[in-house]
Amino acid sequence: MDLGIKGKRALVCASSKGLGLGCARALAAAGVDLVMNARGADALEAAAAAIRADFGVDVVTVAADIAGAAGQADVIKAAQGVDILVTNAGGPPPGMWSDWDRDDFIAALDANMLAPIALMKALLPGMQKKGWGRVVNITSQSVKSPIAVLGLSNAARAGLTGYVAGTSRQVAPDGVTINNMLPGIHATDRAISLDTGVSTQQGISMDEARAQRQATIPARRYGTADEFGAMCAFLCSQHAGFIVGQNILLDGGAVNATL
Repeated sequence: MDLGIKGKRALVCASSKGLGLGCARALAAAGVDLVMNARGADALEAAAAAIRADFGVDVVTVAADIAGAAGQADVIKAAQGVDILVTNAGGPPPGMWSDWDRDDFIAALDANMLAPIALMKALLPGMQKKGWGRVVNITSQSVKSPIAVLGLSNAARAGLTGYVAGTSRQVAPDGVTINNMLPGIHATDRAISLDTGVSTQQGISMDEARAQRQATIPARRYGTADEFGAMCAFLCSQHAGFIVGQNILLDGGAVNATL
């Protein structure tokens, strides 16, 4: 399918690896030029070089921490005029409700709620002026089905979801859509981190921890960055203009809900 976005320009955050990289590669495959952001310069440059070689699109890189004001300013400067925004940031560490204090919550909000909001506030006006734009926020399945040990993530991402619910309806008349993608477990570093925690806590091997988690997913496997990226590219396409303010689960059926 021709997504109709060849020649568009996108900012993809946390795109040196994992789900962000899957999204960047899928957009590049559709002919979209990229501004790629991540904290680690080496991994970012390697990912950008591979995309240039594989798809022949223009790629600008900005190594910065999107959770901080300075990093946001650098990324926003490089991304002025983009047609597509994909927000993404690594999730806060797991733990128990009694482990976290105010500083922990502020850090989670900065990375997973306030940073995406800052990027939208900076870049949405340009999309509105052009009469076309796409925003996709990578959140988490925990928005629909809270995960007890991920309380920091539950809280911050739920806040972003509430913000998008109202904002998406305000910019839709200008041809701009905002939607959220809610990943379950995918074969990324995040899954390795979570499985390592289970392995350590229960005294089992990583393979056993992974098999234990996969057994809770109806698809009986982890998702891939490629299939996640394909959905992101569709939501950013010319065909998705009537999808507004939605929270789309990509979890292999793990969330057991009718709606």
